[in-house]
Amino acid sequence: MRDTALLFGVLLLVQGVVGDTDGEKTVSVMEGDSVTLNPDPTDLQGDEEIIWKFGDEIIAKETNGIIYSDDVKFRDRLKLDKQTGSLTITNIRTEHVGHYSVDIRKSTGTKLKTFQVTVHGSRRTH
Repeated sequence: MRDTALLFGVLLLVQGVVGDTDGEKTVSVMEGDSVTLNPDPTDLQGDEEIIWKFGDEIIAKETNGIIYSDDVKFRDRLKLDKQTGSLTITNIRTEHVGHYSVDIRKSTGTKLKTFQVTVHGSRRTH
């Protein structure tokens, strides 16, 4: 029983240090449309650091009210909402297909949310 309590305490400590992972969400969108990736944070206070990545590359970052985005592939396509932590990609293309992740870093820990984005062929207009 004592060993179980010790193991439980260690697991709680590790969870607080490593962060919270809700699992990966799959998002499908038509080429040319916009998509919003929403980490669904329930308690953003404004003192968080929000870091969005495409694969291993940082594509958008918000720290202390400053939003950074300098990736050529995403130039003029990204909008980061510092209130919700959501990232909107406008005029999405097949080159934007892949794995996205957001780290929301607070003094109380880090929350990680991941997305797999797929892009389908463009809409035809008649």
